[in-house]
Amino acid sequence: MTDEGTPALALRGIVKRLGATLALDEAHCTIRPGTVHALLGENGAGKTTLMRIAFGALAPDAGAIELSGHAVRFRSSADAIRAQIGMVHQHFALVPAFSVMENVALVGRGYVDARRGAARVRTLSAETGLAADPFTRVRDLAVGAQQRVEILKALAHDAKILILDEPTAVLSPSESDELYRWIRQYVSDGGTVVLITHRLVEALAIADDVTVLRRGRTVLAGRREDVDEAVLVDALGGDVARPASFPADRIPGDEIVFRLEDVGVVDDRRIQRLRNVTLTVRRGEVLGVLGVEGSGQQELLRVLAGRVHPTEGRVSRPARVGFVPEDRLVDALIPSMSLTENLVLAGSGGARGVIAWNEREHQATAIIAEHEVVAASARSPMSTLSGGNQQKFVVGRERAIAPSALVAENPTRGLDLRAAARVRSAIADVADRHSGAAVVFSNDLDEVLALTRRVVVCFAGRVTEIPPPVDPIDRTPYTRALLGLDR
Repeated sequence: MTDEGTPALALRGIVKRLGATLALDEAHCTIRPGTVHALLGENGAGKTTLMRIAFGALAPDAGAIELSGHAVRFRSSADAIRAQIGMVHQHFALVPAFSVMENVALVGRGYVDARRGAARVRTLSAETGLAADPFTRVRDLAVGAQQRVEILKALAHDAKILILDEPTAVLSPSESDELYRWIRQYVSDGGTVVLITHRLVEALAIADDVTVLRRGRTVLAGRREDVDEAVLVDALGGDVARPASFPADRIPGDEIVFRLEDVGVVDDRRIQRLRNVTLTVRRGEVLGVLGVEGSGQQELLRVLAGRVHPTEGRVSRPARVGFVPEDRLVDALIPSMSLTENLVLAGSGGARGVIAWNEREHQATAIIAEHEVVAASARSPMSTLSGGNQQKFVVGRERAIAPSALVAENPTRGLDLRAAARVRSAIADVADRHSGAAVVFSNDLDEVLALTRRVVVCFAGRVTEIPPPVDPIDRTPYTRALLGLDR
């Protein structure tokens, strides 16, 4: 049994440069055994970089790592896994063509016994409440289900220290609650959790200890009972932007920007994803979309964006529609390419002729400035940016490509308060200043209601508009619709 006075994991004086950027500047973090440790900080503060060093995915330029009081040096993540450290990345490390069972088995060695592997997945699913069919291919899973597979994969290799990077970003409220319950049980059974999160309420509710990073340095470290929201906000940078609210009485114009008429979508597995959807979105509107995983919201948004072709019905939309996908590293960016190259890629499918690189670089630089993207220059590799700055660039790029029509899936996933407010403002601006239309899906009901009072809910492939309740703080009509009640 670990001595209570000995940290389960300690990182001391960690320095790390990523290109010209000093990502970590003598950062430190001490994690007590049998606790939930919240690691907070704005996008680009160094949280994920610090934990990737703890997981052996990156080597520090200076500093020390201690495991149960002993100095260690990980040459790779395989070393950390053998030391019973697991990490669930915000952007998944799954093989899409493999089944759930095969992905869970990947970190192991030797012959894979499919029957035993499937049994292991089912046992873990039952223990955690994170349901997963062992024989389903990962490419056929929605993002929330893929998140569950990542957690199961870490647990399958007997992790005693589990690092979770924004684990609830793509989970529904009920799934998040289930995960919280499991985390507390995991910790009470002797495990240790490091929770990287931007959600202050989440950190305050579940954490035993808190560490805050700012610009690569540790600015606060202490017990949860010694800090409150005001202390954390001040440590994060002071005067953190709150989620913006936009006029509920915004009056749409007469022009229809998006129109769906009796649209249906049947996927490659012959599953009906959308049924008889009729919908219009007018100039000057932001339409909010809600739905639990697999209810058809992804197909709805991608039909509107022109990324999925309906099996039946008619669709009318602008020739150019900006699209912010749920997973930017899969559907929006190539990390090894520069910001300018990623800008060019967005329109390359229909482009002809010689690329005017100077002009494109100026355009990328303008996006960096307008959307407050923290980057050395437009020539920087996208991989050198934090996730939040990558997301702000994607939103800026899509708005530049199609200033009057935007579709966004969970656009503030994994963003800090200030970055999330900036992204919401950019989305609302499509309808306000550019007299266009935007359609936004989010797992966060409050975020949807901050952007608009016109909301549709997807359930079992059907799309229903929910009239605003008389009491603006009443969430019951939306909750009932999400659960398929009142149908």
